[in-house]
Amino acid sequence: MDPEVSLLLKCPPGGLPKEQIRAELSPAHDRRPLPGGDKAIAAVWESRLQTQPWLFDAPKFRLHSATLVSTGSPGPQLLLRLGLTSYRDFLGTNWASSAASLRQQGAANWGDKQAYLADPLGVGAVLATTDDFLVFLRRSQQVAEAPGLVDVPGGHPEPQALCPGDSPLHKDLPGELVVHELFSSVLQEICDEVNLPLLTLSQPLLLGIARNETSAGRASAEFYVQCSMTSEQVRKYYMSGGPEAHESTGIIFMETQVRDGKVLLRKGAVVQTCRGLVIHVCL
Repeated sequence: MDPEVSLLLKCPPGGLPKEQIRAELSPAHDRRPLPGGDKAIAAVWESRLQTQPWLFDAPKFRLHSATLVSTGSPGPQLLLRLGLTSYRDFLGTNWASSAASLRQQGAANWGDKQAYLADPLGVGAVLATTDDFLVFLRRSQQVAEAPGLVDVPGGHPEPQALCPGDSPLHKDLPGELVVHELFSSVLQEICDEVNLPLLTLSQPLLLGIARNETSAGRASAEFYVQCSMTSEQVRKYYMSGGPEAHESTGIIFMETQVRDGKVLLRKGAVVQTCRGLVIHVCL
């Protein structure tokens, strides 16, 4: 495993549908206040706005932990323990110069190196075409996180999609609706970033959760989504532009093959995305 990525959870082969996912929201799953107070977060945010005035703050779901549990029904169930955080707190903790120190203090003070970090839960899509290519995007220099790097389509599930307003409460976010938003958001990100019609996309299957160590262990739920179009058709849709076309500068296709039920890149290729997903080379 690459040192920049750690695998938090691997789902059973084939992935998990949303019917096998459960979410539990609680203030107990929020990040801890910083030892010296949260003024440092505000300072980082103001500094960012000076150079990137287009940034905006918004609530996000915070991943506290994820556990596969056995149930009486066929197959395991995944329990996601979630809190609430914000994009501002993400830039002020996970992406701050003090992130490594905060992880050390979290481990020492709470037995959890992520305790002081925002850790907003991201989503990413392993998007496959009918002619056996996977879709990647080259991120724009205008984005706050990992500009210029290669990534899969993705983003964040949004608490505001379920509860409008800048300060949603945990009690106003039922777990079943949060799971629905988690799965819906990855489809919406594909539609917005790649400009594909929703009806061309399959229902997502959750493959696992990875931590991106370049952003201090921020977690992303990675999904498999099948598109009913060829790579050339996808390219044409992408080139015509979508609602979030400004977030990427190019589309990249990598040929795949299936072996023992696993999707693998063609021999000689390996991709690590900035969201933390690693697709391993076929040797």
